[in-house]
Amino acid sequence: FLDKVWNLAESCDPSLEQTQANAASLHKCIKKVADDIEGMKFNTAIAAMMSLVNELGQNGCSKGDMKALIVMLSPFAPHMCEELWEMAGYGGQVCLQPWPAYDESKTIAATTQMAVQVGGKLKANIIVPTGSDDETVVAAALAEPKIAKLADGMELVKSIVVKGRLVNLIFKPRA
Repeated sequence: FLDKVWNLAESCDPSLEQTQANAASLHKCIKKVADDIEGMKFNTAIAAMMSLVNELGQNGCSKGDMKALIVMLSPFAPHMCEELWEMAGYGGQVCLQPWPAYDESKTIAATTQMAVQVGGKLKANIIVPTGSDDETVVAAALAEPKIAKLADGMELVKSIVVKGRLVNLIFKPRA
């Protein structure tokens, strides 16, 4: 993991302060690591940073993304982070830097993937805006081509929505 961080630091684009592609992941990671350190859940904090490093590697890394990662990783790998901090051209010591701030609005996903069941059996997945009401979720499920084909000639008897997770549709033949 630390080798990946080192290689990522060497490949970061120094001209970009932050990338939009990584903004949500970065803010989620900052929140998760801060909460996990406070709760003394160090393994899950490191796991969150591992996920972030993988995403930064896929989406491309900027100087601002790397700066936040170095500060978060500093309590776990202080000597390496001090070296990376100096290589990046920042002044002072990384251990004396303020913790990176996160934007709560960027930690919440704009959309949610939900499973669609017909009669208790998984038939499809849909993507709906986060926090959608039950009617919107059911309408999106019925608009899904696979579900529309199953619903052809059937009457919707009942719909059960588990917020943010799944929608179960129960059909009966039309009389």
